[in-house]
Amino acid sequence: MHDIDSLLMQPEWRIIDQTTLGPRFHALQSFAMDDTLCASVGAGDSPAAGRAWVHHRTVVLGIQDSKLPLLDKGISFLEDKGYQVIVRNSGGLAVVLDEGVLNLSLVFPETAGKIDINRGYDSMWELVKLMFADFPVEIDAREIIGSYCPGSYDLSIGGKKFAGISQRRIRGGVAVQIYLCVTGSGPQRAALVKEFYGEAIGQVKSKFSYPDIQPEVMASLSELLNKPLTVQDAMLRFLQTLKKVSGNITSGQLSPQELPLYESYYARVVARNEKAGL
Repeated sequence: MHDIDSLLMQPEWRIIDQTTLGPRFHALQSFAMDDTLCASVGAGDSPAAGRAWVHHRTVVLGIQDSKLPLLDKGISFLEDKGYQVIVRNSGGLAVVLDEGVLNLSLVFPETAGKIDINRGYDSMWELVKLMFADFPVEIDAREIIGSYCPGSYDLSIGGKKFAGISQRRIRGGVAVQIYLCVTGSGPQRAALVKEFYGEAIGQVKSKFSYPDIQPEVMASLSELLNKPLTVQDAMLRFLQTLKKVSGNITSGQLSPQELPLYESYYARVVARNEKAGL
């Protein structure tokens, strides 16, 4: 079922569940959380960590998006639609987060030599395949042209993307992050990002190329599996899968030693967003 060399087979998984914190839980806090866990796991102060979280009506831009010619116009458009906008500290382009999107992070220690970048991505792909192994579908990992934030590890079923994966490395820790569109309309989310780019690029010639989004290539797992899944269902599958693979999961929040680290990473992401004019 899974490779003996799998990164998922950690001696212990420490789970931090932030799926029910509600609309006041801000995406900047999430980036600070993962940076903190990266540093803590990398230093050997924490076992491998799995974090789950949900953000309400938030569009997360990539660094490249912050260079859009008419960015202010694009941001105003999103804010008028009731979305918060932030810039993340890792690569990639704009993604939509809402109550129907489950975000997961796996944070690994790089103790036994370097974790090759593809191995990090493969571990998340493997996790998702195990989470939904009871459905008779093939989950592919390849770039889906026409999706938002396209990448070589877009996860799709039948050519329609439902998830995207990114990675961040800090001080001997590797955080592999995924957003899973569990429920709601994939095409509707994609249409929102398409309109954002339309507003933020306008008629200006840009030196970067931004995706030409085709909303029909994106879908949620509920749409693809033809089953009304919820974020809670997917969360339960996440916990059961890690428990099955590792046998040992504990849950908790940040330790008192990690809090100052979190505060400093949080201050850093806030400053970066202020610099980007957000």
